Amino acid sequence: MAGKRARRQAKRERKAIEAQEAAAVQLKTDERYMKEAIKQAKKAAAIGEVPIGCVIVYQDKIIGRGYNRRNTDKSTFSHAEISAMKKAGKVVGDWRMEDCTMYVTLEPCQMCAGAIVQARIPRVVMGCMNPKAGCAGSVINLLQMKEFNHQVEVTGGILKEECSNILTDFFVNLRSGKQNAT
Repeated sequence: MAGKRARRQAKRERKAIEAQEAAAVQLKTDERYMKEAIKQAKKAAAIGEVPIGCVIVYQDKIIGRGYNRRNTDKSTFSHAEISAMKKAGKVVGDWRMEDCTMYVTLEPCQMCAGAIVQARIPRVVMGCMNPKAGCAGSVINLLQMKEFNHQVEVTGGILKEECSNILTDFFVNLRSGKQNAT
């Protein structure tokens, strides 16, 4: 009896170690792709747009990139997530992105969260939260509503400080007149 317990305990310990190792690998992957989303956010800042960036990954390759261009394009729809989804949809040849992961520097708004659910994206990785307009847990969580036909796995806080600092710096500069808002 003691031998069986010891084997079960050893098996549980092995599984725990394997889970920790898998989590460490996933964190490295998430950070790598969030850095790519941050590059997109910096593109937005460079043209005077609120610095939000997004990439969509399929089979360990970026297939869609986007950054905020609302003022530049004079369009409500020119959010980072929507731009990245348009590009990714062309690559996968479908509006469904069932095997993709989205990395976005700021928690999605209601429009983008709705589009994510509609696109059937299974996982969204976020940098920082948006307490005034976020729809992945801050104001409401549209991504995980049981009432919808699709729920999204959400991972938050990946490179949170860097994502948050880009936004903070942008708005500090905007208020001081150092940043031109288009």
